[in-house]
Amino acid sequence: MAQLALVFPTPEMENEALAYMAEFRAAGEPMIYGGAGLDRLDSYGDWLAKVHSDLTRDGGGFVPATTYFAVFKSRIVGTISIRHKLNDKLLEYGGHIGYAVRPSDRRKGYATKMLALDKCRELGIEKALVTCDKQNVGSARTIIKNGGVLEDERPREDGGITQRYWITIV
Repeated sequence: MAQLALVFPTPEMENEALAYMAEFRAAGEPMIYGGAGLDRLDSYGDWLAKVHSDLTRDGGGFVPATTYFAVFKSRIVGTISIRHKLNDKLLEYGGHIGYAVRPSDRRKGYATKMLALDKCRELGIEKALVTCDKQNVGSARTIIKNGGVLEDERPREDGGITQRYWITIV
């Protein structure tokens, strides 16, 4: 049986990436979490260049980050971005890991498998902060399944509440 793989984006993945992005838009979800701005850039080539520069981008509110596609049987089922360290804003609301699962592939267990704790370990992250909106029960379950322990809940300017979970990387 095929397994889920985290794959660094390549030029050859453009058509599948565009289909992935189009599905979010068709579902009325214009933002793709963990996608490093895939939903906002003019071209896939520009986005690839950004993903490469993100590996070392540090300062001006940014921290180094690595973005992967979660791929199952050559289909992109998710995106995940791992921030190598936290700044003040990420410590409050963003965390080390941002991720999304393709709308038609939700509730299939992909999110739990793609949290990339082994990738965090490779980056030297011993404790990962993962956050989610309090209303996103599926994301909270995913984080808890991966060992997440709720530290607190913090109100946001938009009126929502962010839950902050810590996962010890072993």
